[in-house]
Amino acid sequence: MVEDVVRTLGFLCLGSRLRRIGERLQADTQQVIDEAGVGIQAGQYPFLAAIDRAGPLTVGELSQAVGISQPGVTRTIGQLLELGFVNMQPATDDQRRRLVSLSDEGRKLVDHSKMTIWPRVAAAVADLCGDLDGPILEQLAAIEDGLAAAPLIRRGANRTSRLPSDANEEECQ
Repeated sequence: MVEDVVRTLGFLCLGSRLRRIGERLQADTQQVIDEAGVGIQAGQYPFLAAIDRAGPLTVGELSQAVGISQPGVTRTIGQLLELGFVNMQPATDDQRRRLVSLSDEGRKLVDHSKMTIWPRVAAAVADLCGDLDGPILEQLAAIEDGLAAAPLIRRGANRTSRLPSDANEEECQ
């Protein structure tokens, strides 16, 4: 077996290791989303959550809320617009500013996700991290080992269901 150099080099490769864990968590979250029959990418959920929490936001505000560059936000919002989950309108106080808000379909998706998908992912990650104790490198190893032993799709008590039947499934797939 080949040595896991990123793990072995410890703090030298901490960023790479965190990225690897983040990618694995996001991929496993995507499996949960796909199993639920929801046509959205895991990386798009933070944008919907930010708008849900704060109300309509500009691209700059979304960039701050999610911690992603403005070009990345613009790209993701474009995808969410195409899927019909968000709307974009000029701000009432300044026509140069454009506000991103949830569409009716976006509101249905967020409400459904809050009841099914988000709790399942949160429970799975809490399960994964539940027994962690000690120095960060050991905790990262435990997270990685836990993901290898049982991905998020197999963790957590609740199984998700598809969107309610009144949602337009074509826009959600």
